[in-house]
Amino acid sequence: MRALFFILTGLFLIPMQSQDLTIPTFLEKWENSRDYLLAVAEAMPEEKFDFRPTDRQMEFREQLLHIKSNMDWLATNYFGAEKASRNSSGGDKLSKAETLEILKISFDRVSKILQQTSPSSLSEQVDFFAGTKTKLQILNLLQDHVSHHRGQLIVYLNLNNIEPPKYVGW
Repeated sequence: MRALFFILTGLFLIPMQSQDLTIPTFLEKWENSRDYLLAVAEAMPEEKFDFRPTDRQMEFREQLLHIKSNMDWLATNYFGAEKASRNSSGGDKLSKAETLEILKISFDRVSKILQQTSPSSLSEQVDFFAGTKTKLQILNLLQDHVSHHRGQLIVYLNLNNIEPPKYVGW
C-alpha cells in the first residue's frame, strides 16, 4: 500500500514539476508593476501632469500615455489576435483620472492576452524593428519598457519635491 502511495504521488508531482511558470510568474510581477506605476501616477498632482524636466523630454502625462501605447502595441501585435497601431496613446490632454483609467485598462488587457498565451509559443521567433526576437524577449520588453519610463517618472516626482511611493517589487 505504501508503494502505491509513492507511485501515485509521483504521477501527480511529475506534471506539476514540469509545468512552465514563465507566464504566471510574469503576470504576478505585471500586477505589482501596474500597482506601482499607478501609485507613481497618483502621487503627481493633476496640475503637474504637464510637467517636463526639459524641452527634450515628454510631459508626465505623455510618459504615461507612451507606456500605455507601447503595452497595447506589444501585447496585441505579438500575443493577441487584434493589432494596435504603434503610437495610439488615446489622447494628449486627458485628465489625471482618465489617464489612470486607460492605464488600468491597458494593463488588464495585457494580462488577459497573456493568460491565453501558450508557454510553448514563447520560443517562437517574430519580426521586430530591432531584429528577429523570440516572444519571450518581447514579454521581457513589456516589463522593461514600463520600468524604464516609470524610473523617469520617479525623477519627475523628485524634481517637484514629491516623495515617490514605496517600491513595489515581486
